[in-house]
Amino acid sequence: MTDEPSDALIGLPAPPAAGVSALPAETFVGETVVVTGAGTGLGKAIASEFARLGASIVIASRKPEHLNAGRAAVEAIGAPVLTVECDIREADSIAAVFDAAVDRFGLPSVLVNNAAANFPVPAEDMSPNAWRTVVDITLTGTYLCSREFARRHLDARTPGSIVNVGASYAWTGGPGFAHSAAAKAGVKNLTETLAVEWGPYGIQVNGLVPGLFPHADMTADIQDNLSRTHDKDPCQPALRVGQVQELGWAATFLASPYARFVSGHTLVVDGANWQRRSLTNPPVVSVRDQMGRDPFTL
Repeated sequence: MTDEPSDALIGLPAPPAAGVSALPAETFVGETVVVTGAGTGLGKAIASEFARLGASIVIASRKPEHLNAGRAAVEAIGAPVLTVECDIREADSIAAVFDAAVDRFGLPSVLVNNAAANFPVPAEDMSPNAWRTVVDITLTGTYLCSREFARRHLDARTPGSIVNVGASYAWTGGPGFAHSAAAKAGVKNLTETLAVEWGPYGIQVNGLVPGLFPHADMTADIQDNLSRTHDKDPCQPALRVGQVQELGWAATFLASPYARFVSGHTLVVDGANWQRRSLTNPPVVSVRDQMGRDPFTL
């Protein structure tokens, strides 16, 4: 027995290069896509793929620097883009985003609920405010954005597509992320509920769950948490981590005409990592120890 990888292991193939589209080039020409939290990381990658396929992009974010970064990424592709400052915990702020989108481009046909809050913390150390903040942004914000989108389409008698970005610990639980895991479990359930409620009105609702997609915009605490483990590629069944364009391709497919009969589904894009199980369990290491924290005291 050896812990060295076998020469027979090759992992999943690398994807096509960034900038290549998975759908016909004009799939979203004439359509407007709202992406929350699209100024950084995975949200920016998703918005970029819609832009490459001809969509006009509306980026909603709380931070001006994120709005500017998202605008620069979309403009570099050559797509029309509108940035609107928004706190997705506030219904009036969300309504203002859609008002601005309608004024500039017309009623958005796609909503990507990507914005979320998250940071690793042992549950016993979490403050009530930290819990409320993460749940309000991740779950309530997803609901309020979806509600505003749907109400406008119901009134206009037009179809639409919602993609909610989730997380695999919605199924498995998330030690160290109790606030986010609970909120993402709510997002998964909300996706399934709204798909049934709004399907008769032409609105499809799906979820999209990313695996490990390292990117420069990861927060410092998440990067620090990841740095405590060894090389990430051998830790994945695919023997590699994801590349951000792969998530963008999945999002554009779910919202495209080619996925019209897909609704209420959550697509996991992680190379089967969340389903991995060992034949024997490794020793249990507490969340506090994994995060390098001292024993808890009141």
